[in-house]
Amino acid sequence: MSNDLLHIVDIDHEGRGVAKKEEKTFFIHNALIDEKVEYKILKKKKNIFFGIATHIENPSPVRADPSCPHYNVCGGCSMQHFKHSSQIEFKNNAFFQTLKHIGKVVPESQIEPIFLEFSEYRHKARLRAKYVDKKDKVLVGFNERLTHFLTDMDSCEVLPGRISSCLGEIKSLIKNLSIYNRMPQIEYASNGERDIFIFRILDPLSNDDIKKLSEFSNARNIEIWTQSKGPETVKPLFPERDSEIISYPIAKHELNLEFNPSGFIQINPYINQLMIDKALELLNLNPQDEVVDFFSGLGNFTLPIAKYAHSVIGIEGSEDLVNLGQKNADLNNLNNVSFQYSNLFEVDVDFVNSLKNRNKWLLDPPRDGAMQLLELISKDTVLPETIVYVSCNPATLARDANILVNDKGYKYQSAGILNMFPHTSHIESISLFTYED
Repeated sequence: MSNDLLHIVDIDHEGRGVAKKEEKTFFIHNALIDEKVEYKILKKKKNIFFGIATHIENPSPVRADPSCPHYNVCGGCSMQHFKHSSQIEFKNNAFFQTLKHIGKVVPESQIEPIFLEFSEYRHKARLRAKYVDKKDKVLVGFNERLTHFLTDMDSCEVLPGRISSCLGEIKSLIKNLSIYNRMPQIEYASNGERDIFIFRILDPLSNDDIKKLSEFSNARNIEIWTQSKGPETVKPLFPERDSEIISYPIAKHELNLEFNPSGFIQINPYINQLMIDKALELLNLNPQDEVVDFFSGLGNFTLPIAKYAHSVIGIEGSEDLVNLGQKNADLNNLNNVSFQYSNLFEVDVDFVNSLKNRNKWLLDPPRDGAMQLLELISKDTVLPETIVYVSCNPATLARDANILVNDKGYKYQSAGILNMFPHTSHIESISLFTYED
């Protein structure tokens, strides 16, 4: 730990304070612009140092007191020391700067940031569990900041309170099982009404283990599922009581979507609903529209689109999700929807040509973006009149926006952020591109 003071001159894209000293660059967690801080170095690489502020000499007016007791250790959150309004401002500025500097693009208008001042947002989480022999103790939590060590958590500010409050109990429960050192992971999933813990088990449970898990489940009203090998082994421990079918609502559009508790769903259901509404607004659908939803998953956007368009195709690179998407369409009595499998990172001209009659596109790619797809559109193939692009990575969005605007002739109508992951530096966004011949 150093008693030397660092003067913070900037904030990097991960929300860390940046300082320069003696030809060294410091990235300091829990530090804000214009603060002078004492610090502890956690990691270094040549002349680059990563650390954490241990004392603040002159606190910034945008500083907040983190409510989580694990904040300076746990790597799950990085921005609790920002006031909420300042988090939004930081992400908004970072987003548009990335578009300008990487993509050389500037949207014609900015969409007002979409957010809720609500911390207990995570309805999906993956927690590590580990028995520490020297302490004769089970730890449950996320990784410590900048290390592979495990944070010993008794609570978590971003999990629902009913789940956060039982983390200590979970540690005691695991410690009292026969396979206490053979349960490396717990996944949490919820639809708001049903809470599920999926225990990764490397050895079979004993009858006594099952009894203890049943008692915990009944007391806390939390379903216990297990996973012994691959994803196909995920199942309820008590199938006579807990159904393998679970769904989440998109209430405004009168939809229910089944999902796999161990599979991908949007972590923040509250922002997800607002995101769907904004996507539909930007698409400006009418009964004649033929739409494609790329990276469609289980139909999170596809099925709401189907409510207002003539037809929609959901295209996804996972056959399991294609099947689940079609199942969801059938369950919601939507007959103008189809799902198809395609690896969207290996598409060709023939694939794009097959979409000629589709006038509106929605894209929600992973962090790698959708460059391979967008490079193929042209006057010789297809130029959809409207593209709505939902992104989880500003850098790849900027790259793809550059393709659309500067290579393909699209107008960048509008863009804005969605605060899908409060207290983190993660930036989700939505953009509208239009083409006029």
